[in-house]
Amino acid sequence: MLVTLLAVSAALLGSGSAQAAGYRYWSFWESSGTDWAYATQGPSIVRPDDGTVQGFRFAVSEDSSDADRPRHAPDFGAICADTPAKGGTKRVALVIDPGTPEDAPDGERPPALRTACAQVAPDASSAEALASVAKPLRYDSSAMICAISGYPKTGCGEQVSGDGDGGTTDSSEKPSAPADDDEGGSSGGGPSAGLVVGIAAVLLLGAAAVFQARRRR
Repeated sequence: MLVTLLAVSAALLGSGSAQAAGYRYWSFWESSGTDWAYATQGPSIVRPDDGTVQGFRFAVSEDSSDADRPRHAPDFGAICADTPAKGGTKRVALVIDPGTPEDAPDGERPPALRTACAQVAPDASSAEALASVAKPLRYDSSAMICAISGYPKTGCGEQVSGDGDGGTTDSSEKPSAPADDDEGGSSGGGPSAGLVVGIAAVLLLGAAAVFQARRRR
């Protein structure tokens, strides 16, 4: 009896994680030296200093904790080597990574990863730096980047089903910022973590009661 109840609990816990869903979107990154750090503000707000390296990566992820980083090192010297400094401007190195075919929307193929050195006004935002080298850009009503250089052609932060087929769901929810949506991973078709834990606790208590009753016989 106890083994059966434990097996049911494990199955329920497993089904919750298997049904986890993610979102397909462009995430925004900033250099942390030799690596990438997930940006805490959107590109329309950040005003990078001269010599900054920033990245954009298109992929499917549940939230910022498991988002895929740009697949190119944040190397300002290499990216802006052919763009000399100019008075009255700043240089911002950009890594634009459209991701892999597995993360692409149906019927689309990602363009190649590329780097660019944006030379813009000293007070320009990251979004303005990006627009200077990667038009056309597409945004939604909440200022979330939907497309860079026209990729992808459609969609914007849509939820992707967690059953492994890469299809999208009909949910209208999406990350409200470049990915920092902690609720995204729990909105799939499986039971919530709280519900599963509650069921597991009830089953374990029931198993303990059965065990105690048998001991008294």
